[in-house]
Formats: sequence, structure tokens, C-alpha cells
Amino acid sequence: MQDRFIHCIANMPETLADNLVPLLNDNFVGHIDAQQLEDLMTATGLAEDELLLALLPVAAALASPPISDFHVGAIAKGKSGDIYMGANLELNNEALFHSVHAEQSAISHAWLSGETAIEDIIVNATPCGHCRQFMNELVGGQKIKIHLPAQETKPLSYYLPYAFGPGDLNITTPLLSKQLHEFCLESSDPMVIEALDHASLSYAPYTKNYAAVVLETRDGQTFCGRYAENAAFNPSMLPMQMALSAMARHNRDFSEINRALLLESSQGKISLVGAAMNALHALTSVELEHIVIDPI
Repeated sequence: MQDRFIHCIANMPETLADNLVPLLNDNFVGHIDAQQLEDLMTATGLAEDELLLALLPVAAALASPPISDFHVGAIAKGKSGDIYMGANLELNNEALFHSVHAEQSAISHAWLSGETAIEDIIVNATPCGHCRQFMNELVGGQKIKIHLPAQETKPLSYYLPYAFGPGDLNITTPLLSKQLHEFCLESSDPMVIEALDHASLSYAPYTKNYAAVVLETRDGQTFCGRYAENAAFNPSMLPMQMALSAMARHNRDFSEINRALLLESSQGKISLVGAAMNALHALTSVELEHIVIDPI
């Protein structure tokens, strides 16, 4: 079992802890599939809602909050029945806008794993306005069920009445719906190819700046992030932050970054290069490679 989970396991009911420990091996990054979830329910006798709330300390153990020292865990349950954990991420000594909220981390985890809809969000603290707005960008956002400890489950519409969302800006394919943007680029570089794949799936209906980041560690493993915009703009999730959040879930130290690449569309109304460089240089001296591509 990974060391970061020792404390939360020690404070869990014995039956749940005993059945969780085999899952929390070196390969665990916060994903529990539908069958594993069903097996945990059977073994513990817990109803699904009870189990998901009981798993929140595991999600919170993924957090990296050097500024606030406030660990927030979130779980997104996808349409597939799988669950995806996420946690807050802060960049030490850097501006707070670089932070990733737990709900954003969990949702991006699900999106990168191929989920096309989120049905439930489970979180250990009431979602802030930033996260409510971010969730409202998702497919069926207003219907997503929000689960909180010791509170009645309510849809997002309860927490975000009179919402402003993608429909108000005539967007009919919201976040997590199928995206496929084609670009003109030839390369044999595996990192460039990976970045191109993720940029083609990115979500940027407001600026058209389809973009992705790929981070490579010294052992050759890569971590990716896609741009995810929001109708209210500020809750948008940058691809660098998404890639860093993925690294944190994988329990990798940012000092291991060996190479960093940002790929973005030439037709975008904005550029993410400044924000991406700022975040990267807060963590490492590795220089950001920047590729601008033309759409087909």
C-alpha cells in the first residue's frame, strides 16, 4: 500500500480498510471500476452512497495543498459506473489561480479516462462557486447529483440556481461530449503525437484555442492535460494544471519532469503559453516547448 494512504486507512472501519488495502497498491491512482465498487459494497455491507462517502478520505489523501494545508477530496462517478478520485492541488509560492480544485481534478480524471458523462459528484466540503460553475459546463450538468457528508443529496441545480452555462452561449456540445478537432501536423515525435491526440479532444468552444500539454518524466512516463473552457471563463481548467494534477494522482514528484510540451491551435483567440510557462517554472527549470498548429 502507498504510504500516502496509511493515515486514512488507519481511521476507517476494519472491514472497509481490509478490503481497500489490496486496491491501494503502487499502481492505484484513484480509479475504482464498477465491478470493484460492487465488490466493496458486498464485502462491507454498505450502500453505494455510504461507501462513496466513506472513500472520501482516500481521495483527500491525493491532495497537495502547500499553501492552504486544507485537503479536499472529490469523487466523480461516471456514466460507466466507474469512480474517479481527485484532490486539490496548489503550486507553492505561486498565485492562487494556478490551483486545481478537487472537483476539477476528479472530473478531468474521468474525462481523460474516456467518460462521456458524470452522474454524481461526492465531495467532503460544499462545492465552492468556482466548482459549481465548472460542473455546470458538463453534459447534463444541472442534473448531476451532489453528495456531501451528513446532508441530503441534491442536484447541482439546487446549488446553482438561475445558472449561466454553455446553452446561454449557444453551445450544444458541452464538456465531456465527443470532441474531434483536426489539425495539419506531421511528426514522428511520440510526445508531439500524444499532444496532438489530446488537443483534438480538447474543449474550447469560446476561444477555439484547442490545446494540450504533455509532461514527460525521467523514466519516460508521460502525463497529459487538455484545455477545458467554461462559459464563465475563470473556472476554465488549463491543460498544464490538468497534467500536473494527473502527476499528483500518480504520486509523482514534479522534480521528475524531464520535458514539457504545449501544443495549441493557431486559430485560437488567446494563447496559453504564458500561463503554462509560469506554472512550469514554479516547479522546474525545464523549458516549455511550444508548438502552434493549423486546423484542417
